[in-house]
Amino acid sequence: MAISDADISGTLAAYLEHYPEEFEQLSEPLRLLAQGRDFASRRSFPMHVTVGALLVRDGTEILLIEHLAYGITLQPGGHLEPTDTTLIDAAVRELTEETGIDSSKVFSISSAPAYIEYGRVPARPEKDEPEHYHLDIGYAFKTAHAEVGRIQESEVTGAGWYPVALAERLVGRRIARAVSAPV
Repeated sequence: MAISDADISGTLAAYLEHYPEEFEQLSEPLRLLAQGRDFASRRSFPMHVTVGALLVRDGTEILLIEHLAYGITLQPGGHLEPTDTTLIDAAVRELTEETGIDSSKVFSISSAPAYIEYGRVPARPEKDEPEHYHLDIGYAFKTAHAEVGRIQESEVTGAGWYPVALAERLVGRRIARAVSAPV
């Protein structure tokens, strides 16, 4: 069964139980989710859900990508697909699609998200997308031996392992959450 607004709302509510200090910054997505508009669909505006994957290798490195459309370094991730049945599985799908990482070498650190962020996305006329917002739900994973494979060149210009401190400077606090995520 496809991911529903109720699934998204439940994940967000559980996340806020762990991080109540983030309630104010996530209040708008909570309000929008209460309206029920199929926020798993990329065609839902003014907001839709995306997922991210923070893959930690040996507790010292994080896998990051160079995003083609945005021209920035960030964690692998992307939009939900109609065939996705859970948010965490969608994050693994995006991770493997974008980086070529072997999913059998990736293990979930926690079933709870490591981060949830709400951010503005500029208009992309070539995709018929107005300015809108992403509610990005990110999960932490670990690996000991995974290596980057064939990258998804339509979305990614590169992928590589970054020391945790550098990754945190490039991407933000979500990196520290992945390294210290509860099991």
